[in-house]
Amino acid sequence: MPSEPSKRLETFPNPQPERDYSIRIQVPEFTCLCPKTGQPDFAELMIDYVPEALCVELKSLKLYVWSFRDQGHFHEAVTNHILTDLVAAIAPRFMRLTAEFNVRGGIYTTVVAEHRAPDWTPPEPVRLP
Repeated sequence: MPSEPSKRLETFPNPQPERDYSIRIQVPEFTCLCPKTGQPDFAELMIDYVPEALCVELKSLKLYVWSFRDQGHFHEAVTNHILTDLVAAIAPRFMRLTAEFNVRGGIYTTVVAEHRAPDWTPPEPVRLP
């Protein structure tokens, strides 16, 4: 097999560190296991962030997400765990992770976790008529 799951998140320099801009990454195939039943849980992850000095490299992110496939996690715990790892790797100005889990027993779960750098203030939004 050419690729294997990995907990290593690679980065690259932000090409425009002087500008606030947002990056949105959609991960439609996240899987982990239910810690109670061992059955698979499926989710779509949406990562929105404003980079500081670094950006996350997408292939390493794919392998990182893959590393959860055979692990048992509660939805709330795994969402916060992923956010913590991403923030540790790239120290963004802002990051929001939205995890929309598929139905399990007639219940959908969406978990949203955020990070904001203490010294960052978002720019005023432009309002057009």
